[in-house]
Amino acid sequence: MYTLGIDIGSSSSKAVILKDGAELISSAVVQVGTGTSGPGRVMEDVFKDIDLKPEDIDFTVATGYGRFSVENADKQISEITCHAKGIYYLVPAARTIIDIGGQDAKAIQLDGKGNILKFVMNDKCAAGTGRFLDVMSRVLEVPLSEMGEAHFKADKWASVSSTCTVFAESEVISQLSKGLTKESIVAGVHQSVASKACSLVYRVGVVDDVVMCGGVAQNPGVVDAIEKELQQKITVAPNPQITGALGAALLAYEELIKKN
Repeated sequence: MYTLGIDIGSSSSKAVILKDGAELISSAVVQVGTGTSGPGRVMEDVFKDIDLKPEDIDFTVATGYGRFSVENADKQISEITCHAKGIYYLVPAARTIIDIGGQDAKAIQLDGKGNILKFVMNDKCAAGTGRFLDVMSRVLEVPLSEMGEAHFKADKWASVSSTCTVFAESEVISQLSKGLTKESIVAGVHQSVASKACSLVYRVGVVDDVVMCGGVAQNPGVVDAIEKELQQKITVAPNPQITGALGAALLAYEELIKKN
């Protein structure tokens, strides 16, 4: 049996196809999200180079901010549930999840069976999310793909104290005019993201193992800043951007089992 999980976020679209709830057949990520061509494109990409067609899929679960816009989905499930499912499948020792996406951040606490005990999401502000990093990247003229490298070259971390993305942009511009290095400001930006993410984690409680997912988990500078804030090692999930889609595909398989 083949199941499809599709996760439509604010800034990216992800899809995963599983066979019999265990074998990963295909995955795809498109770096644009809901309200764009992303959902359609990720559906095309996930079927590329495999001997399956959309009609071969037995059950589809959609998740994410744009889950209700996915045509032909058999069920919609919240991203909290799907991320928890995906992470627990990949890292069974996970008890605390940090998920930082394009425009939101979440902290989730699991029990030993993968059930959700608590979760907290950020407010509607983009500070502390991937969007915040994207804005800072443009201001600093440091590509997102190079911010992690710049982080580890910093002699010291600048202070980026503003809680608003717009004010933080002005703060960074001011720091540049004062001669602070881009590397130190990048590290300060990462510390700002870490501080906001960890404020959510503290609210649900820090329980080992701590696992990070979401697109921002691909930035080693942010991971380093969170580890320093929590004063402990964290695990980055394999393919951290697709954990929600993976969880959706796993839940789709469970739905099939219930029916049969």
